Amino acid sequence: MKKKLASALLSFSIIFTIGAGSAFADSKMDQVIDKAIGTRYVSGGVSTNGFDCSGFTMYVFDKIGINLPHQSGSQYQMGTAISRDNIRPGDLVFFNTSGNGVSHVGIYVGEGKFAHASSKRGVTVSSLNDSYYVNRYVGAKRIMSTDAYQNVASDSQDNDDVQ
Repeated sequence: MKKKLASALLSFSIIFTIGAGSAFADSKMDQVIDKAIGTRYVSGGVSTNGFDCSGFTMYVFDKIGINLPHQSGSQYQMGTAISRDNIRPGDLVFFNTSGNGVSHVGIYVGEGKFAHASSKRGVTVSSLNDSYYVNRYVGAKRIMSTDAYQNVASDSQDNDDVQ
């Protein structure tokens, strides 16, 4: 019963925030992404002083307790491949922007959008349906287990044990 209630509450919490437009508003991951929006692009960057794409994903996942390597191709080697129809918030999405295999990564935030460090716009949210990304899409990987996902996607302020 508690699991069904948690699932129902998660379903009802699919609301968009103004910042990243995340499908798991006010979650731990969403808060980290929101704080990074607008951070400038820096090649090799791994902090809020500047990010490259894999440095951004590495930073966000580190804040929720998951270690990723600092290279999009290496991140692509991790996790479980997910079809585009089954992507959920928190999955990594990969692109071939250089013509030489995986060269860009972002974090799916829901409703067809992903957060990433763009070399032209810094950390931003873009649509997977943008023709630029459609034409360069390689795939998605699920890094988080279902339990980790539910922990990250839950509102950190809720306490279901309060009577």
